[in-house]
Amino acid sequence: VQLQAFGGGLVQAGGSLRLSCAASGRAFGDYGMGWFRQAPGQEREFVGAITWNGGRTYYGDSVKGRFTISRDNAKNTVYLQMNSLKPEDTALYYCAADTKPAHEVDTYYSSTYYYSAKRYDYWGQGTLVTVSS
Repeated sequence: VQLQAFGGGLVQAGGSLRLSCAASGRAFGDYGMGWFRQAPGQEREFVGAITWNGGRTYYGDSVKGRFTISRDNAKNTVYLQMNSLKPEDTALYYCAADTKPAHEVDTYYSSTYYYSAKRYDYWGQGTLVTVSS
């Protein structure tokens, strides 16, 4: 699986951006997908995740109510709509794919399964988002 994230850029505080993550491979529709971010000198932070069919979404506390994750399995693409951006949202944003079967996640793991970067098997190269004050 190859992931390519794009759509980052420079935006003023209060503005919006939409990130996209395009995936190769026919099994994209089976994967849980996540977005993480990492600012200089900081640890990688969970932003959001979406289950294989888009039925459930999860968000980090710092982005709840401002960011929305969605996916289009026909296009092998997952999106991150970011609104009301703040300077503290400045970071390199990564998309990631989790290939564990959804029924196993639902059966054996809690709802916080997707919050950990360790759950993901494939990562994109990152796209830079810079929010100016």
